Amino acid sequence: MNKVLIITYYWPPGSGAGVQRWLKFSKYLPQYGWEPLILTVDTAFAYYPATDITLDKDLPESVKVFKTPATDYFGIFFSDKKRVPSSGFATGKDDSLKGKIARFIRGNFFIPDPRRGWNRFAFRKACEIIENEMVFNVITTSPPHSTQLTGLKLRKKYHHLKWIADLRDPWTDIYYYKLFFPTFISKIIDHGYEKSVLKKADKIITVSCSLKDLLSSKAERIKDKTEVITNGFDFSDFEDTTDKKPGKLTITYVGTLSEKYPVDGLIRALKKIKQEGIDFVIRFTGSVQENVMNDILSNIPSASVEFISYVVHHEAIDYMKNTSLLLLIIPEHKHNKGIVTGKIFEYLASGNPILCLGPVDGDAAQIIKRCKAGMTIDYHNSDAITEFLRNIPLYASLIDKSVIQEFSRSNLTGKLVSVLNSRS
Repeated sequence: MNKVLIITYYWPPGSGAGVQRWLKFSKYLPQYGWEPLILTVDTAFAYYPATDITLDKDLPESVKVFKTPATDYFGIFFSDKKRVPSSGFATGKDDSLKGKIARFIRGNFFIPDPRRGWNRFAFRKACEIIENEMVFNVITTSPPHSTQLTGLKLRKKYHHLKWIADLRDPWTDIYYYKLFFPTFISKIIDHGYEKSVLKKADKIITVSCSLKDLLSSKAERIKDKTEVITNGFDFSDFEDTTDKKPGKLTITYVGTLSEKYPVDGLIRALKKIKQEGIDFVIRFTGSVQENVMNDILSNIPSASVEFISYVVHHEAIDYMKNTSLLLLIIPEHKHNKGIVTGKIFEYLASGNPILCLGPVDGDAAQIIKRCKAGMTIDYHNSDAITEFLRNIPLYASLIDKSVIQEFSRSNLTGKLVSVLNSRS
């Protein structure tokens, strides 16, 4: 069986789309004749925005997982691991002088990110695995983008390696990049790292067509070696879910919600249907920034709003299944057309219609349109949002389940194997 070394910072008990992506690939790779070898950071040294101890059950016992220590740079900012924010300080933004200084230090003294404290340990262990296991294929996945620097270093040492760089998010174009106040010199260094990775990797994988175009603009001959493999859903995650459809209109949002996710148009629409006598509850499951929560509660009666803190993956699936409508919000940013959140595919698999607030010509909008799974509406178009909320049963009846199946984790692993098998 062919072997592939997958180098990833995020791994169970960490959770989120990045963990799910490579956990599921590793689950299905053996069915295609490939043995995944996982290199990750030891849990005692890792900083995860959220954890889910149930995810380990999804990995076959035969899969080898190698773990190493890491230098604790996040400890400079946070004594409590649970306080480490997701998106590298982008959520729960602290605009105090102390908060701004912390972000400046993070953006200019830890390039590309504080998790680079794992790199020297990861590189040393990767060399050991490559030599002992006779590995010829290596995949590095990011964020954190510092993980790609380990791949860059391995590529220089082992000329026989085929190195595939998986970039799930933009690097220097990420929507919260400016929050770190990067200096001119810091930008040059970070852009240099990004360009080197893109040029030196044998193959690049990313999650959307727009992100492929963005990365391809960084240097010549990038586009031809870049493949789009989206995130997806696993049928097995839905096998044991409950089926308790709500008695009244229930709108469910799963994930992080910060001021980068505009809700003003939605709030106006909800107030409108409330005035029309349509009873509803809107449920936010996950991390909600305090000022956004206060804005919602000041406009919508508390009896119609639920805030549920982070839940483990199978519970999140239950919430997705047992609702009238799923709410997806794309962060508002100039490069947001390429943002395809990992949860959109589990939203699709739930069989419930989706209201997406974001760019109507973005990649997420195209996926929803192909699957006839709902509608994408501009954040601030409250009239269109109101009209959609009035006609949810109509959209529920149009969903094309045959197209949705294309995004199953098994099918997507087949695409990954095609990249691994390619000679160019």
